[in-house]
Amino acid sequence: MIRKANIKDIKNIQTLINTYAKEDLLLPRSLTELYENLRDFFVFEEKGKIYGCAALHINWEDLAEVKSLAVDKNRKGKGIGKSLLTACLDEAKQVKVKKVFCLTYQPKFFKNFGFREIDRAKLPHKIWNECINCVKFPDCCEVALMIKL
Repeated sequence: MIRKANIKDIKNIQTLINTYAKEDLLLPRSLTELYENLRDFFVFEEKGKIYGCAALHINWEDLAEVKSLAVDKNRKGKGIGKSLLTACLDEAKQVKVKKVFCLTYQPKFFKNFGFREIDRAKLPHKIWNECINCVKFPDCCEVALMIKL
């Protein structure tokens, strides 16, 4: 079941994200950052356990970002990532966001949903706040993709 995250989910969300961060597949997230952005997150829960998460972060009047999409490694390939991304895109449509982007090491996954690769330089400077503090900045290999809704 996909639902909005709550306070009790934060440590599980951090574990999911930081498991992939250790493999350089996602950016690590601190507990502080996750609590501050709780309302952005969706989780996939089954029998009381969190097996996936994703966030939709509003950046500007017509732009949002899908962030921190992660699925438990033992549950990959079961449609959880698809369901989480769909929830994010549905919420973006609901709040009338016109464009959603992501920065990812997994562009093929997002391209399957209609995201198209874009030049990172076309994204507003505001979105680079996280990047400045990243150990990979400025030599990051994440791919920028966007979908127009």
